Amino acid sequence: MFDTLLVSTGVVAIAEMGDKTQLLSLILAARFRRPLPIVAGIFVATVLNHFAAAWIGQQVAGLISAEILRWIVGLGFLAIAAWALVPDKISEEESQVKPYGAFVATTIAFFFAEIGDKTQIATVALALKYTPLWQVVMGTTIGMMLANVPAVYLGSWIAARMHLLQMIRFVAAGVFAILGVLALMGVAG
Repeated sequence: MFDTLLVSTGVVAIAEMGDKTQLLSLILAARFRRPLPIVAGIFVATVLNHFAAAWIGQQVAGLISAEILRWIVGLGFLAIAAWALVPDKISEEESQVKPYGAFVATTIAFFFAEIGDKTQIATVALALKYTPLWQVVMGTTIGMMLANVPAVYLGSWIAARMHLLQMIRFVAAGVFAILGVLALMGVAG
């Protein structure tokens, strides 16, 4: 009944490990030192961004055959697996925090940082394959929160252990590769 929610949560939580938005969480936590508005901003930005991505994914899904959809999803997950192997870095421009409040700055920064990010692409791919839409959006949002809220609250501890996040990238790549192969083989629905 809630397979879509659970799959979406797991996929995005894994994809987000070591991602630039997780690094952005660390920067915002260090800059503002106000975790609740930062967490709220992450939530709002993620819901808006992932709703748009999932809606687009489901619109496209209705236009293509199941066979083509299987190939798109499978190859998409394999591409995300390869992408996960490339370490994310935050540019100087992306790390600039505007002088707005913590909530507004976080919402704006996260929304734009997610555009074209692997978790947004994963959300599109999940919405291509799974329904209902609300479970995809809620699942991907929960996955983002699972990865980013600890970064906000434990920022300095996580920053000292960034090498662990680098190892998790390889696990994430493996998970996406397995999902891609399974999708290409038509396994799991």
